[in-house]
Amino acid sequence: MGINKSKENQHCGTKPKKIAFGIAPLGIVSIGIVPMGVISIGVVPMGVFSFGAVAMGIVNLSVVGMGIISAGVTTMGIWEYSPNSHKNHHNHSKQISNPNKENMMSDLFNTKLEAEKAASNYGCIGAHKMGNKWMPCKMH
Repeated sequence: MGINKSKENQHCGTKPKKIAFGIAPLGIVSIGIVPMGVISIGVVPMGVFSFGAVAMGIVNLSVVGMGIISAGVTTMGIWEYSPNSHKNHHNHSKQISNPNKENMMSDLFNTKLEAEKAASNYGCIGAHKMGNKWMPCKMH
């Protein structure tokens, strides 16, 4: 029951390899199911540069990405690119400086059509669901 100190034995606390492959590889360059490292390529990569299905890191290229710079179908980040990102950007400065939006919480409607018609009063378009009611504007 001694600890095997061979180079093949990988466990928590060992130094990362330069290039690692596997289920949860840890390396400078990691390729696998849940790779972790500076450059990570895989299904759920986590690293500085992450490429895969669901990526988390500083720079991501993925289907679903979370990071500082993120590109993919569904992304969250400071700078992001996705096919729909130009439609649903949050414009925080406009929301804060728009006095009409202060009373928006009291303007809930029973139908989506009513909320969409009222959206022009707030300088926006569309409507979104709030519980069982509808609120003007696509986003808060």
